[in-house]
Amino acid sequence: MFGTKIVVVLREDLASWQKLNVTAFLISGIVAQAPSVIGEPYSDALGNVYNPMAGQPIVILSADQEVLRTIHRRSLEREVTSSLYIEEMFSTGHDAANRAVFAEFGPDDAKVVGIALRTEKKVADKITKGARLHA
Repeated sequence: MFGTKIVVVLREDLASWQKLNVTAFLISGIVAQAPSVIGEPYSDALGNVYNPMAGQPIVILSADQEVLRTIHRRSLEREVTSSLYIEEMFSTGHDAANRAVFAEFGPDDAKVVGIALRTEKKVADKITKGARLHA
């Protein structure tokens, strides 16, 4: 039904609040890159209107640090723009600080805690190979 796949891969050792926080931030990047992901607003039986949400499923996977590093590298090699969250961003308090700390690291030394991408299904599967469904 969908030609693309949205995937979030989280580092398996994160606390629950961190997993939720990182997922929210990563998905906001996907929506910013591809606004067409968002469907129509929702309405309930009384006519109350609610925010539109993603119109396609989002797959949540988990992996250890090494698999995340590999997934990050694969996304760069295939030139698939991704959302990336690194460990050091947990110690900042706002967007400008997040971007400043993010800029201090490259693919070889970033401690990736989460990555999200949206691309063709087969490409997404190849990039995220080694990650497993999040429990």
